[in-house]
Amino acid sequence: ESKGKKRNPLHDFKKTGELMLIKVNKTLEVKTKLLNTTEQCAKRCSRNKGLSFTCKAFAYDRVTKRCHWLSFNSLTNGVRKKQDHAFDLYEKKDYVRNCIIGKGADYKGTISVTKSGIQCQAWNSMIPHEH
Repeated sequence: ESKGKKRNPLHDFKKTGELMLIKVNKTLEVKTKLLNTTEQCAKRCSRNKGLSFTCKAFAYDRVTKRCHWLSFNSLTNGVRKKQDHAFDLYEKKDYVRNCIIGKGADYKGTISVTKSGIQCQAWNSMIPHEH
């Protein structure tokens, strides 16, 4: 049924309109480039193509058609949000999602305690439970 149809790269991103992220921590990285569509920005972010960092989000300037790939997202320490009518923010769902899907092997969110408040076991640890 979906033969011949390409998957939209924006599907992996959560969009927040009229928002830009400002890095307070100077070690966080940003790369920009002129691109015509948000789909092109999303595809590059997902593949980390031409980036020296793992892309966690991008902001698209609708006025200048410039993509800003970010090594951080709205949950990263050293980042502040700024209302800006020219920008739309797209954050990778994997990094802002607070739930585990399936077995959680690809989980990259920030939750590290159970519903009852118990610290989660590290993935590389066999204590207190074996996998």
